[in-house]
Amino acid sequence: MSKNYIFFTRNTLPQPEAHLVQVANCANAAANLGFPTVLLYLQTGLAAFNPLKWIDPFQPQKPEPNLVKFYNLHEKLKVVPLPMFWPTDSLRGKLSYSHIVCQYYWPRYILPHTKIVHTRNWNFAKAAIRHGVPAIYEHHHHEDKQFEPEAVNNPLFQAAVTVVDTVRESMIENGMPPEKIVKIHNGFNKSFMLRYPQEAQEWREKLLFDERQHLVVYSGALYRFKGVDLLIDVAKILPEVQFVFAGGSQEKVEIYRQRAREKYVKNVTFLGYILHEQLPSLFQAADVLAHPHCSGKAATFTSPLKLFEYMASGTPIVATEIVSLMEFKSSGAIAGWCEPDNPTKFAQCLQQVLNNYPRKVEGYRDNLNYVSQFSWENRIAKILSCVK
Repeated sequence: MSKNYIFFTRNTLPQPEAHLVQVANCANAAANLGFPTVLLYLQTGLAAFNPLKWIDPFQPQKPEPNLVKFYNLHEKLKVVPLPMFWPTDSLRGKLSYSHIVCQYYWPRYILPHTKIVHTRNWNFAKAAIRHGVPAIYEHHHHEDKQFEPEAVNNPLFQAAVTVVDTVRESMIENGMPPEKIVKIHNGFNKSFMLRYPQEAQEWREKLLFDERQHLVVYSGALYRFKGVDLLIDVAKILPEVQFVFAGGSQEKVEIYRQRAREKYVKNVTFLGYILHEQLPSLFQAADVLAHPHCSGKAATFTSPLKLFEYMASGTPIVATEIVSLMEFKSSGAIAGWCEPDNPTKFAQCLQQVLNNYPRKVEGYRDNLNYVSQFSWENRIAKILSCVK
């Protein structure tokens, strides 16, 4: 019986969440490196009510086309949707999703096929250790919970992966052994380094109007702390520049469209969620990519997931000076930096970059050379180098 590198998320897929993009691409990268890799996720709704799946759920299969397009997956990755018996996870105790996965699926169906697990779900990692399987655990945010000593000190607990030093410090405070923590950045899908000149030009023809010549693109969730409100204020200062926002739920898109109307900002476009396979050409269509962020607690741990995708496009970037980004200031890969919470400063910085970094169809070579170290494949290889 073959043994697999198992990735697990306690979510249904696909969904437009950054942490799910991260999980899917990590699993995809492990498969690209040649490891037999299976991504486990939850299946709910009518598709889950199939007794044959309950009896024999571990049937690795190719991802459905919509999943492939959503996260830009490649042909080597296999997936297993784990059917949930209940329509929601509002139940607790022995009827919860967590209990079903860890107590029912784990010993009967997951264990026989598993060599090692990699997950952001602490309960799943502990279940692996209980069943004698090595575990890699990812922890990217501050949480006020103690890690159980019997789990973190177990030799089977191989590594706790985080992306910033501030989260590493809080993990240590909550009982994680420092020697087991691996700090390593997120990455980017290699498709972002391919060139899409025709598709990029089509984006520009679609998005640039009213005789505007410059296109600024923001990709990510639509939240105030992410700097979305700030960027709308920047757009008002620079009416001759077209600003495009890619990401966010339909509800958030409508909220921000209304907010822009209330501020009489006419040079903004909200696209909603864009399939991952379409983002590279959109980024290459831009004159500048915006990475705004407000100050505050989130600025100390936010994972620069889109930063590496931005870099891989070869397009100039304007970023806010926040803790989790400052180590990249000396790299030269960011064209402009400015203080957080200040739309006037951001607008000035953006205008300066537009003047000094004309758009190149082939991208800026320095960015492309620098970012190659941050591919998802390199990230997985570095993590596995810490595994015994």
